[in-house]
Amino acid sequence: MNIKKKVAFYTLGCKLNFSETSTIARGFQSKGYIRVDFTEKADIYVINTCSVTENADKRFKNVVKSALKQNNRAFLIAIGCYAQLKPKELANVNGVDLVLGASEKFKVTDYINDLSKKIVGEVHSCEIENANFYEGSYSIGDRTRAFLKVQDGCDYKCTYCTIPLARGISRSDTLENVLQNAKEISERGIKEIVLTGVNIGDYGKGEFGNKKHDHTFFDLVEALDKVKGIHRLRISSIEPNLLTNETIDFVANSTNFVPHFHIPLQSGNDALLKKMKRRYLTNIYTDRVNKIKKVMPNACIGVDVIVGFPGETNANFLETYNYLNALDISYLHVFTYSERPNTEAVLMDEIVPKDIRHKRSKMLRGLSVKKRRAFYEGQIGNTLTVLFESENKEGYIHGFTENYVKVKTIWNPELINSLHTIKLTEIDEDGVVKFDFIQQPEFII
Repeated sequence: MNIKKKVAFYTLGCKLNFSETSTIARGFQSKGYIRVDFTEKADIYVINTCSVTENADKRFKNVVKSALKQNNRAFLIAIGCYAQLKPKELANVNGVDLVLGASEKFKVTDYINDLSKKIVGEVHSCEIENANFYEGSYSIGDRTRAFLKVQDGCDYKCTYCTIPLARGISRSDTLENVLQNAKEISERGIKEIVLTGVNIGDYGKGEFGNKKHDHTFFDLVEALDKVKGIHRLRISSIEPNLLTNETIDFVANSTNFVPHFHIPLQSGNDALLKKMKRRYLTNIYTDRVNKIKKVMPNACIGVDVIVGFPGETNANFLETYNYLNALDISYLHVFTYSERPNTEAVLMDEIVPKDIRHKRSKMLRGLSVKKRRAFYEGQIGNTLTVLFESENKEGYIHGFTENYVKVKTIWNPELINSLHTIKLTEIDEDGVVKFDFIQQPEFII
């Protein structure tokens, strides 16, 4: 009797990783494997790694340990960015049997004919220059929203970043394939699609294997807006220099694209932006925020910022703090700078002590709480639409409005993956917004 093998997946890092894990998982299922939760006993555990920060590296080892607790004879596979950057290092982690790089990860089932444990993990990792083809991906079944990959790789040379070394050159899915994937997602009853990639504003470069742009990001946005059955389209992180007025105006007038932007800043000091080799200065960033707020006053704007970059003085940090404090933004994602091998920044002088980095990070996280609270307070009394999530958190169901206000109500499984018009009423002690239904759903009357 042929007993089907069980496989479990764990994803570290970004939305792009989640989209790829989901696609790889569907590949296993098409070969007859049974997918189980990572907390269950499985024959194979696949860990999709991240290497943006030092903490992501450490988390990988903890995830390996948790898998071995479930089954110490399980076959462990490492894929993703860290697997491409440090394959031998991962292969030597106790319990890891197979390490696959950027090109090999999508063919993982071709490498597992023998599931016997290895003393040292087997490595299959290409030179990153050869990772020049495109693999389309999207996530379904893991959340009430889908992450749709439209672009991969990056041609930017930011001095702190390892992503070009882990994912290769900028390249894009064909417009035809993106639209087909979006159609497939909508046909599965998923209400929201989040566009993801490494540098999605660069969409169109490498679409057909060449270096030029066959389409622009605006072409993509315009085409996706016409796909039937999609209720919400959300743009994930996009570089400020690639977010055009044309795109902002289109989103403002779209019935499908939601008023939510996440725009990396990294520093509010122009000298540091130049040192990071970012492709804009603060005047461009300010202009992007002001333009969004002019045409979409209720838009949510998230910001990435790095603290403790080499050469960041107290004055530089305070300039960043004051700049962000004055800017009409909604929340921050704060990253404490960590030295990454093979980057320009790791060789720079004027290293900021780690205790100072953490102090600055704490200050900006506090500012983020303040900014989010102010944004939420400005939304009280507004009528918005919520999409409910699938998790029961201490007796409550949570959801997000189109402009990314987090709301909650008493748990009811019938609300999962449903859209409802609500009026925001108050902010609770956890900083989550309560609401009234404009029209009470029939099943909870």
